[in-house]
This record gives sequence, structure tokens and C-alpha cells, in this order.
Amino acid sequence: MRAHSALQGSAAREGRFAVRGAELYYRELGRGTPVVALHGGPDFDHAYFLPELDRLADSCRLIYYAQRGRGASSGNVRPENVTLASELADLDALRSHLGLESMALLGHSWGGVLAMEYATRHPERVSRLILLSTGPASHADVLLLRSERARNAPHDIAELAAISATPEYAAGDLEADAAYLRIHFRSTFRNAEQLERLVRSVRVNFTRDAVLKARAIEKRLIDETWRRSDYDLFPKLARLRVPTLVLYGERDLVPVECARRIAEAIPGARFHHFGGLGHFCYLEAPDAVRMPVAEFLV
Repeated sequence: MRAHSALQGSAAREGRFAVRGAELYYRELGRGTPVVALHGGPDFDHAYFLPELDRLADSCRLIYYAQRGRGASSGNVRPENVTLASELADLDALRSHLGLESMALLGHSWGGVLAMEYATRHPERVSRLILLSTGPASHADVLLLRSERARNAPHDIAELAAISATPEYAAGDLEADAAYLRIHFRSTFRNAEQLERLVRSVRVNFTRDAVLKARAIEKRLIDETWRRSDYDLFPKLARLRVPTLVLYGERDLVPVECARRIAEAIPGARFHHFGGLGHFCYLEAPDAVRMPVAEFLV
């Protein structure tokens, strides 16, 4: 196991563990309540969290992992072997590997959907649920997201379509991919330097082939969830009895109605709004995010 310096100077511990058909990378630092951070995409890996989200390790044992077939966990994974069921099994395998009876889940973007799916199936294994700029919990809210994006940023939609039609993008070229991400996320950032930092961190552990594999996995997972007209987590969320914190940035790409509906659906859930911040609020203002999370974990 290798060690790196974390943001606050303590050592981050890295490792790998075997699951059926794959080997997954994980990274942890800090002590206390175990909190597993679930990255978004779903064609990214954990690297875009670093180093800003490491601030949370001041008050917990923070655990990251790269989801099957993406980035640091790309390995020999075949996209056709990745499903929502395999994602949930991998998360439970991480819990078992680390010897945890239960864990807090912090899901960002698509990772929030994965966290909600796991928590509604295994509530006894989830001590806390933290949804940070979470993706929508239903097909209807995905349609709302798309319509709001088309109405508020039509030029972005046109530019994204133009880039995705190029042979470079289709081949997984990293610069073409970066150009796509730069446009996709620019409306959620006020600071161009922070946007560029995000774009450059997303593909740290990716090659061209890994980008194409991750895109294929993303399509499979979204086809299984958000694109299904009957996809709806709200009935399950209404029965959830796990303490929940929903964090939302004013400049998020996801409409605030989607986040509020999730907070209203889960009994006793707290809703925290960050003025002026976007979809990657932990990057823009790490301490502003750390404080409500630390209070929630007490």
C-alpha cells in the first residue's frame, strides 16, 4: 500500500480489493465515522474530488473508491458486465473488505443516485446519507433537468453537439473530451480557473481507451435508470429511515426542485443551500461544505 500526503498533512492510505470480474482501487484518510464518497459521471472516477474534499477527513474516516471500469479501477472490465446491480454489489464489497458494519455515504451527482439506491436496499448498513449536488431521483426530474438546461443554456447544447460529432471526441481524444467537459460545466462555475482545475482532474487516471470504456458504462447505467420512463426512487425514499443531509448549490446544473423533492421525501432529512456555489461546491468552497457535513456526522 502506497501513501500520499493529504491536504491537511496526514497520510492517505491506498489499496485494491478483488470483486467478481474486477479489482477496485480505494483511498482513505482520517479517523472516526467511516464516510464513503461516491463519485459522479458516471463516467468519471474519484480523482475530481481531490484534494478539496480531503478537508472532510478532519472529522471522519474518509474513503474514496473508483467505480468498476472507470479510471483507477478500469482494469480488464468489460462495459457489458457493469450494471446497477454490480455497482451496488461493489459498494457492499468495499464495506465488507474494510470490515464495516455500517457506513455513511456521501454521494455527489450520479453518486447521489447510487447512494440512494444502496440506502433504500440496505438501510441497516448506512449510518448517514449525505447527498451533495445529487442527480435526480426520477425520470420525471431528469426530463425537468434537460428542459431547464435547454432553456437556460441553448448555446452550450449546440456546442456540445458539435464537439461530440467530431472524430477526435468519438475516438476518446483527451483534449476533445476536455473541451466537451469545459462547455458542459462552465455555467455552474463563476471562476474560470476552478473550472479548468476540475476539467484537468477528471481524466487524471484515464487513457483514450479508458474514456471510451467509461462512456459505454455510463450509457448502460443511464439506460437502466434515468432513461426508463418508470424510474422513480421517491416511493422508496419515503420509507427510508436513515438520517439524511441534502446539500445544494445555487448555481447547480440540477434544478433546485429536484433536490428539494428528495429532501422532502425522506423523513426528517435536512436541506442545506449554498448561495452562489455550483455543482462542485466542495471545490469552490471546501470549508463551507465541510462545516455542515462535520456537524451532521456528530
